[in-house]
Amino acid sequence: MGLFDFLTNKSLEDQYAIALDIGTEYAKTVIFKVEDGKGIVVGAGRQRQRLSDMQGGAVTDIHGVVKNCQKALERAAEQAGIMPAQVIMGIAGELVKGNTTTIKYTRPNPKSKITLEELKDIISKVQNRAFDRARQILSWETGFSEMDVKLVNAAIVDVKIDGHKVTNPLGFQGREVQVGVFNAFAPIVHLGAIQTIAEELDLDLLSIVADPYALAKSVGPKESSEFSAIFIDIGGGTTDVAIVRQGGVEGTKMFALGGRSFTKRIAQIMGVSFEEAEEMKIKYSQKKLPPDDQEYIRKGLETDCQVWFSGIELTLEEFSNLDLLPSRILMCGGGSNLTDLAHTLEKAEWNKKLPFARKPTVHFIRPADVVNIVDETKSLNHLWDITPMSLANMAIDLVGQEAVMDNILNKIVSNLRE
Repeated sequence: MGLFDFLTNKSLEDQYAIALDIGTEYAKTVIFKVEDGKGIVVGAGRQRQRLSDMQGGAVTDIHGVVKNCQKALERAAEQAGIMPAQVIMGIAGELVKGNTTTIKYTRPNPKSKITLEELKDIISKVQNRAFDRARQILSWETGFSEMDVKLVNAAIVDVKIDGHKVTNPLGFQGREVQVGVFNAFAPIVHLGAIQTIAEELDLDLLSIVADPYALAKSVGPKESSEFSAIFIDIGGGTTDVAIVRQGGVEGTKMFALGGRSFTKRIAQIMGVSFEEAEEMKIKYSQKKLPPDDQEYIRKGLETDCQVWFSGIELTLEEFSNLDLLPSRILMCGGGSNLTDLAHTLEKAEWNKKLPFARKPTVHFIRPADVVNIVDETKSLNHLWDITPMSLANMAIDLVGQEAVMDNILNKIVSNLRE
């Protein structure tokens, strides 16, 4: 018998699901029901993680994380009055790599209509190329030549036929087909930890999604092909960056520097414990400390903010093959409550190598900006609520009816995972 069987209503399982965001600082969850293509949040909960449970966005103590997730789920289930059986989970960490790979394919018979089998063959070629590239990058970064990686999630982001952009290529004619597919890969050790946590919680795992990809796909006008932005999600242990250009996710990168690093610095300069420093950081961000302490902490964090900014610049340099980087930066995550980071971006003298058309503007994402999610609990009001809400948005089609393109990709993903 599962931990929450007493709350499970089998007749409602096809309508309700869980989004679980296992962050370095907190395990966060929302329970939602799918109704008319929207996710209606009916329960939410979170639980602080111990310092030894997570490191840099990756699980370091499965048993400890499971206990924290149980507590977060208990709070959400109590509020919702139900414990669904299915869950979508996010994955983060600096070794999670996401990129859009584009392949051009010249069709031997341009007058014939594009079939499902032909499209699957094209996408398979894209996947194989992306898989090899992901293994090479991770092997170089870690020093392990045989780094075992697996596909986390995949989605078609761009399709053109003879230069004409289409949303579904099936049935079209043409000579040159260009397909861009976003693929996120992660080391099997990280992926396995997420799967084990779902098993320990006695939940059916709907999907694992790279956190920055979920965020990039859940904020902004869904149907706009002109929407472009740089998403920066600052968690407790990592900073996740996603690039969206002309409506498509170009790639995601993460580096292991988040809110905990700034808390440790405050603990060091103020001579207090980590827990006391966390409280001071919150009060500092709210400008509730004495003026002398405010100024002392501000100066003490200057170097750390510049180190973090250097991480942002280095990450964006990896996307410098793009024509232009978006000039809109959208921030979220509990770590972005430290307003010094937004100020650092606003005042920055950006590396001239970065292809910005103009100086970037900085904005904060609000929970209300997450598409297709309605918060009936009225409790999701914070920057840290956006990622679990984004995961819920990614699960709407999985809980309900799948679209044709998603169905094609799910089959390909299943083949690659076997």
